[in-house]
Amino acid sequence: MCDKTSLPLTAAHWGVYRTEVFEGQLRALHPFEHDPQPSAIGQGYLGVIDDSLRIREPMVRKAWLDKQAGANRRRGDDTFVAVSWQEAEQLVAEELQRLSRKFGNQSIYGGSYGWSAAGRFHHAQSQLHRFLNSIGGYTRSVNTYSLAAGEVILSRILGSSQFIHTPPAWQTLIEQTELLVAFGGMPLRNAQISSGGTGRHRAREALMQARQAGVSFVNVSPMRSDVASELGAQWLMARPGSDVAIMLGLAHEILRNNWHDSAFIKHNTHGFDEFAAYLTGKTDGVAKSAAWAANIARIPANEIEQLAKRMAESRTIISVSWSMTRQEHGEQPFWMATTLAAMLGQIGLPGGGIAYGYCAANSIGNERENVNYAALPQLVNPIRDFIPVSRISDMLLNPGEQFRYDGQTLTFPDIRLIYWAGGNPFHHHQDLTRLREAWRKPETIIVHEWCWNASAKHADIVLPCTTPLERDDLMITPRDRYIVKMNAAIPAVGNSRDDYEIFRGISRHLGVEDVFTEGRSSSQWLEWIYQQSRSLAKKTGIDLPSYRELCQKGWHETPFPEPISDVFSAFRQDPQAAPLDTPSGKIEIRCDAIASYASADLLPHPAWYEPEEWLGKATEQLPFHLISSQPADKLHSQLDHGPISRSLKRNKRTPIWIHSCDAKRLGIADGDTVRVHNNRGACLATASYDDERLPGVVQMSTGAWLDAIEQADGTLLCRHGNPNTVTRDYATSEIAQGPTAHSCLVAIEPHDAKTPVEAFTPPRIV
Repeated sequence: MCDKTSLPLTAAHWGVYRTEVFEGQLRALHPFEHDPQPSAIGQGYLGVIDDSLRIREPMVRKAWLDKQAGANRRRGDDTFVAVSWQEAEQLVAEELQRLSRKFGNQSIYGGSYGWSAAGRFHHAQSQLHRFLNSIGGYTRSVNTYSLAAGEVILSRILGSSQFIHTPPAWQTLIEQTELLVAFGGMPLRNAQISSGGTGRHRAREALMQARQAGVSFVNVSPMRSDVASELGAQWLMARPGSDVAIMLGLAHEILRNNWHDSAFIKHNTHGFDEFAAYLTGKTDGVAKSAAWAANIARIPANEIEQLAKRMAESRTIISVSWSMTRQEHGEQPFWMATTLAAMLGQIGLPGGGIAYGYCAANSIGNERENVNYAALPQLVNPIRDFIPVSRISDMLLNPGEQFRYDGQTLTFPDIRLIYWAGGNPFHHHQDLTRLREAWRKPETIIVHEWCWNASAKHADIVLPCTTPLERDDLMITPRDRYIVKMNAAIPAVGNSRDDYEIFRGISRHLGVEDVFTEGRSSSQWLEWIYQQSRSLAKKTGIDLPSYRELCQKGWHETPFPEPISDVFSAFRQDPQAAPLDTPSGKIEIRCDAIASYASADLLPHPAWYEPEEWLGKATEQLPFHLISSQPADKLHSQLDHGPISRSLKRNKRTPIWIHSCDAKRLGIADGDTVRVHNNRGACLATASYDDERLPGVVQMSTGAWLDAIEQADGTLLCRHGNPNTVTRDYATSEIAQGPTAHSCLVAIEPHDAKTPVEAFTPPRIV
């Protein structure tokens, strides 16, 4: 038996693995020996690296290549033609030159949204942006689908969105916290992954240690499973979208009983009095009391009152899930949670304050030093045009139209070419019927992809790229203590190339190869990134081994930080000496910048706004609130065709979790195929009973590869179970213009189970 610790290492967002290869074929992925809770997601690679869905040659969509009339309307359902790399490079170069000369570089959209790979160098987004900047720039996107509203509002009220990634560390929570209140829960399925890579899964271990240390937990969520059962959490079974109302009810109770920290509010916050007037009803005649909140959330008022008392009497951390930002007015939960934590006066105290998304990723709460390691330089983008990332359909359908974003009036550019490398827009985006129509607008769509997912099928030129298992790289991220030298386990499949070599070839045709490469090979860039990172680490007191030593050992663990400091501790002690990067230098409970927007729809402080789609407006036609959560068996849509994801489907489709009383009322048995629908579209799913949830709330995971057919009304039906056929493509507000997938009402009905699933069928190729 071989010593598995001697096998080469690779890394992914969901963990580090040792690769076992036999006769050039991937045989096994063994979890890293230093990971106490390895994720099974990586096993999804087994059997799909070289299967029928693998793209082995450059491909061009036939109708686009033949310049057929109406060719764009066939995207997603067309034949592809295999071409040589020389021809593919020439086609891409000519299109970039033609459209940039005719319409300017702002007509090129560099999409590349998604967690493409954990490697620091072979990171598709960085590679694409560097390449496009080397030829004159591109229209970019800002913020994330994960929590755009949270990123923007924290930049306003705390001066930086980086506070998302620096909550009270797990060890501090274990040693100092008495009560953790989790709005939106802390689902451990999300903590399997972390942007940039995961060396050691810490979240479950830390939470169990906290429980053993006596920390109490409260889960404010429509689903009990949003907090691990082992934590014994008190469950407040609230309606989706009511979290801000509950927080207001807690704040009202704290203020009414004089439990708030008036000294902290006076010295460390700005604008509390105006918010207090809203809270007590002086400004609008409505006191945001526990009873008021209970009526909205449909939970007992005394539970809110009792929780407020516990929070005031305990060392308390408030955790707010990233998912809460993905609803109408998604800026408000982070703003109100910060305000509630400020009222308790525990921000900056060990084991108290606020955490933006415990378990949203493995890195949240991870004990680590904050080192900004080097990355591939992306050069300078001279194009000023940008969009909030989730406004892509709006941009493509409404060129030249103005929109508001974070106090700015901007204009959607006229996009003629989309270049996408990393990510799958037909997973990330909402209302896929609308996206499909928008996707028909550009003249050319170029995609780097390794398998025939919906993104590849909807492209005009598909350039086959390698997987992390086929290339050397470096996992080095400020969000994890482990550094890993990733080694190619197998040769590149077919004629696939890594993104760097793809762009090198195209840049040669465009005469910018030296600009793009700076004369370096991939291996030279890897060493350059590491040496730069080593210098940066040295400045923070961390000694890293030489590059040669790292390559020989394969991994390095940076020290556990001692002592662990709270990022708000200096600000708490002296806000004048250590101010926040806000206009007041304090926590902005009232945001003067938002007040200046002069929008009738926005108050200058946190508030509750009733969503257009939630259980409070459910109808007989649309009686269910759909939560489209992150999957437990993959990252987004990555490896959906792999064995791990397929094993958790039911009847080859995504399960939809529904309360048995709701299902039985509709005549739906556990395991039945159902049709989930509204006026935006529909998807098929397999009914799965779950009574540990609020009746009227159903839940599906995202990530099923789109398998769409057009219905009689022109909307899409996904036979595989992609919930974004029914979610709403509507912005959170003009503050962040973030996505609102979780504000969604649907109907459910039994469906004939004979409808085939063809998501994993490659297109016709000639």
